[in-house]
Amino acid sequence: MKRIVLFISSLQKGGSERVMVNLAEYFHGRGYEVILVTQYKQENEYDISSEIRRVYSEPDESELQESRLKNFITRFRKLRDIWKSYKPDVILSFLGKNNLMAIVTSLFLPVKTAVSVRGEPTMEYEGRLMQMIAKFVFRFADGAVFQTRQAFDFFPKAVRKKSVILPNPLNAQFLNRRYDGEREEVIVSAGRLDENKNHAMLIHAFDKIASEFPKLRLVIYGDGELREDLQALIDEKGLSERAELAGSVPDLADKMCSAKIFALTSNTEGMPNSIVEAMALGIPVVSTDCPCGGPAMLIEDKVNGILVPVGDAFALSDAFRLILTDLELAQRLSENAYNTAMEFEPDKVDSEWEDFLVNL
Repeated sequence: MKRIVLFISSLQKGGSERVMVNLAEYFHGRGYEVILVTQYKQENEYDISSEIRRVYSEPDESELQESRLKNFITRFRKLRDIWKSYKPDVILSFLGKNNLMAIVTSLFLPVKTAVSVRGEPTMEYEGRLMQMIAKFVFRFADGAVFQTRQAFDFFPKAVRKKSVILPNPLNAQFLNRRYDGEREEVIVSAGRLDENKNHAMLIHAFDKIASEFPKLRLVIYGDGELREDLQALIDEKGLSERAELAGSVPDLADKMCSAKIFALTSNTEGMPNSIVEAMALGIPVVSTDCPCGGPAMLIEDKVNGILVPVGDAFALSDAFRLILTDLELAQRLSENAYNTAMEFEPDKVDSEWEDFLVNL
């Protein structure tokens, strides 16, 4: 394997996009020729080395028509022309319809194609028809990468036999940053402000314990379409002086390293980068035990974190209360979380991805 193409919609900041950028930089550092193909460029993207070639696959608006079928054919041809032009040894695609397009556009070309489902398969492929299509088309990939056993088991045996479960590498920004000082009275969370991350549940849970812990604050990092709604909820609860939507920040490790608790309240997750990052900082983690099982793969309840049911703000507030009042438990969670995070040291995990792709 000398030349590798990595394919994703954009590099807009998110967990999957960060993993893609990290893999691109890793492969480049290992001497591979890396071509990063995205459909388009977005605002607020991750930076990537100028030495890595970036190619855009989305046709110009002048090439698109009102017919969905004709537009599909246009996109199909453009992507296939990219494969033909750059002649990669391997294509690695991330997420949803990108995976399907990578497979069908590379058929009968001299290239190995691997795809990766990054979360709950029924969310990436919504509806029975799309799920049937995905299960069928994945048979023609040379390999597939999943984050959890639940996602792996969603696909038929013909797909599973050429698939692996690989974790995400820890973001190098969080290496050697464990905080050992006195922690601040802060609960932090990080992620897109969207329906799936369910930050409303977090705000409700914070409200339930705010009067018990008058110095405690809540800080949520990230941006998204629900920002105004979440701010309205904070204002409605009378928490505007204690709960903050802090937006996206470049130095997230610095901002959150001294927090007392990290919370993830998602309805679904693959393997959440944010949990591993918080663990690497030694922050006790509370997470929903959501499908497709990523948090439960990382957290052993009350050993290196706490799991609570999806959507249960009462259970979440109880978990916060337990950590805030049981200092021995908090310290034990912190130490065990850190040890767990070190299992995802970047070079170790990246090399597992490399081994998989080399041996397709």
